[in-house]
Amino acid sequence: MSCLRKKGITVLARVVMATLTLVLLQACVTTKDGGFASKKDEQKAFDTSLQLARNYISQGNWNQAKRHLQYVEEKDKNNPETLEALALVFQNTGELEMAEKYYQRSIASAPKVSRVRNNYAAFLYARGRYDEAASQLEIVVQELLYEKRVEAFVNLGRCYMQLNELPKAEEAFKRAFLMQGDDANVLMSLAEVYFRMGRFAEAQRYYDAFRSKSPNQSASALWLGIRLADKFDDKNTHASFALALKNLYPKSEEYLLYKAYIQNGNGGSR
Repeated sequence: MSCLRKKGITVLARVVMATLTLVLLQACVTTKDGGFASKKDEQKAFDTSLQLARNYISQGNWNQAKRHLQYVEEKDKNNPETLEALALVFQNTGELEMAEKYYQRSIASAPKVSRVRNNYAAFLYARGRYDEAASQLEIVVQELLYEKRVEAFVNLGRCYMQLNELPKAEEAFKRAFLMQGDDANVLMSLAEVYFRMGRFAEAQRYYDAFRSKSPNQSASALWLGIRLADKFDDKNTHASFALALKNLYPKSEEYLLYKAYIQNGNGGSR
């Protein structure tokens, strides 16, 4: 009996030890799996918040976008897409110092991402900081595969127009023309710069090409057309464009410029 009891105790002890070992192993496996699940959940929450922020930005819901982006930034402080999105949000909520800070941080995190520089240049242009915008765009246009390179050249030319550096503006617009010669914005830009340079025949040629691509003219296009008509003493075109400018854009800056132009004794009658 004593021997059997000992054997029974030994067997029981082995069973208990085996059970404990199995429980411990299961506990280890569960802890490990829990760690992986936690990381997956964090990544899913990150991706979801970033996507929700993008959706809110597209809707113009800046406060909701900001809330999700701030969560994303806490998880990854140097994600260039997050930083750029926050810059866009702050720009549209009037927090311009914060917007600039985030644009610069995004560029520092990903200096070769041309989209961010292009957006930052637009931000600078809107603030009247044309020389800084041009510096950013000079970098952007060097990226041969950037999908908006034509637009970047046009924007660069417009910066130089504001700075009254007309030869540089012409060069930028011509580069855009070589890449996409049928683009209405490119044609209009060349017409504008040649008018400013006093090369009216070339301005008229590009303006006519622009009109063939864009029959519905903007206020700025009508205003340029009026002044070109006067250079070639075309009273009928002047009258037609002036009437269109008055009827379509009566509160535009261009119409105010036109009225001042007439009052100073230029062109035909109102």
